[in-house]
This record gives sequence, structure tokens and C-alpha cells, in this order.
Amino acid sequence: MKAVIVEKSTTTPVYHGAKVVDLPKPTVEDNQALLEVNAVSFNHRDLWIRKGQYPGIIFGSVYGADGVGRIINIKGSSKHRLGDRVVVMPSVGWVKDPRGPEDAYYILGGGQAQGIFSEYYVAQQEDLFKAPEHLTDAEAAALPLAGLTAYRAVFTKGQVSKGQNVLITGIGGGVALIALSFCVAAGANVYVTSSDEAKIIKAVRLGAKGGVNYKDEKWGANLQRLTGGDPIDVVIDGAGGDGVKTFTHILRLGGIIVSYGMTVKPKVDYSMAAVLKNIEIRGSTMGSRQEFQQMLNFVSAHRVKPVVSEMWQGLESAEHAFETMKNGAQFGKLVLSLKTSSKL
Repeated sequence: MKAVIVEKSTTTPVYHGAKVVDLPKPTVEDNQALLEVNAVSFNHRDLWIRKGQYPGIIFGSVYGADGVGRIINIKGSSKHRLGDRVVVMPSVGWVKDPRGPEDAYYILGGGQAQGIFSEYYVAQQEDLFKAPEHLTDAEAAALPLAGLTAYRAVFTKGQVSKGQNVLITGIGGGVALIALSFCVAAGANVYVTSSDEAKIIKAVRLGAKGGVNYKDEKWGANLQRLTGGDPIDVVIDGAGGDGVKTFTHILRLGGIIVSYGMTVKPKVDYSMAAVLKNIEIRGSTMGSRQEFQQMLNFVSAHRVKPVVSEMWQGLESAEHAFETMKNGAQFGKLVLSLKTSSKL
């Protein structure tokens, strides 16, 4: 089978390769299933691996945490059947504890847990879940990691509910967009930030009440004008950095900041002012297998659809997706189709 592997860089600055190679088709052991992969999608984690900015990189391992495929072989008793279209739990080692993983925990791709950027993929049966029927293959491939991360951030950690005011920063990325869809489906009033006015307009079309440009020094005041002076209940943040200073001013007493990433700066400035307002910062990364099933149920019940920004044909197109991600121009997920004969 063809697969995209991490090839060690010999250049400075580091930018590890994404090489398409031929690997043996995986064998199936008891309690496992073999998938013929229909589509895969990218996460910023894949780019960080290439830049050498992610821990535990194993050279020669397969990239990718997100994919959808059909079961073509099963061993042992199973809730699944041959031909089922399934998505893969994007990590291993976390079953149901809402506070954190019960065991050693690995995200698929580039390290200890083999990735899914390949024509075939073998997984434990309990890590396979039926893909929501209303999603195309491209949308289903775009869902797992971003959907799980967003679901835990929005509901487990953020406790978002109907009528609340929610701010989602850095709209345009996969997690931020699916978090927007989840909050809108839950009946919350959603506001967004971006440095790109076009992305704010697109977010409004997806259900956001409005948005502000975070490069404007007065973006917090601009946001409060949009809310009519009402405070924000929850911030879903993937940027980190100095934004917390502004969050402290615009959040209600007892407001919640959920941090699922720090793409701008790997720290936040949590001040005594935030303490006096009882503002909580809650770290959130990925989620459990139980939350993954809850996320899929929510997606099916509310007919939520991930936003797909661009799609290419074949694993050989991986470099095009990486270049698009490096440029930061995407609005939604980047997908590779592996099925030439099926409509995504």
C-alpha cells in the first residue's frame, strides 16, 4: 500500500519530509478491523511535526490522525460489519475519564501510534465508530480530531449552554469552525475573532452573531459593542498569548477560558484581576473515547457538517495541502481523497 511517512530533515531550519512510499498492507489480529481508506484530512499537528515542533516524533512513521474508510476485514466478534463506513478515534489510551487519560496517551500519526495517511489502516474495533450518515467522505474525514477537540472544549470544559455569549478566537481553523457549529447548534450566541475580515463574514454565514479583528488594539471594546455591553460567558481559545488580558475585561464574573492550543504564544498572562473575577482557565486537549461517541451523536442529531476548505486527489498531493496550511489561507479542513471512483 502507499502511505505518507515522516522523513528526517537534513536542512536548517528543520522541515521534515512527507514522503510517499510503498509499505506492506497491514495484517489483522484478533479484535481488529482492516479499513480501505476513502479520505484523510490534515491538522496543524501534522505541520508542527514537519517543523520539528512536536514531541515524540518517530521517523518512518505514517502521518495523520483523521480519516474515514470502509471495513474490508474483521477478526473476532464485533458491533461492526463488513462494508461499514467508519471514522477512527484519533488517539489511543483515553477511554472515559472526563479529567484526563487513564493510561499512556498517543495521538495517531508521526509517533507511537501509527497514522492513517495510507491506503489501508488497521485499528482496534473499539476505536472504530460509524460515520454520521449525512456526511460525505470528505466531511467525515475532516471530523475526528477537530470534532473531538471542539466537543470537549465546548461542552466538557466550557459547559456552553443555550443563551450564553461565547467567543471563539482565530476563526478559520478546523477546531474553531466545528466549535462554532457546536455552539450555534446548542443555542449559544457566538462571536469570533480573526485578522481576516473575509473569514469573519464567512463565520457569520455559518451562524456567528458577529466578529472583530484582533489586530485592532480596541478589539475588546469593539466586541462589547456587538454584544450590546453584555459580557462573554465562555471563551474557546486556540491562540494563547496576550489575549487573556482582554478576555479578563470582557468575561462575566466566574467566566471560563478554555485553552485548546497556543498558536500565537506558548503562554498566557493570567492576572490577579482574573482571580478577583473568579475567571477560570481550563486546559483541554483532544478527548476520551466516550466523548468521541458523544460528539458523533451530537453531530448526527444536529446535522452538523465540518467545513472543508480544499480537497485534492491521492496521497501524492499531500505536499499541496501542507503548503496551503503553511500559508494559512484555508477556511476549514484540508482533505485528500483516496477513492477515484467514489463521490466525496
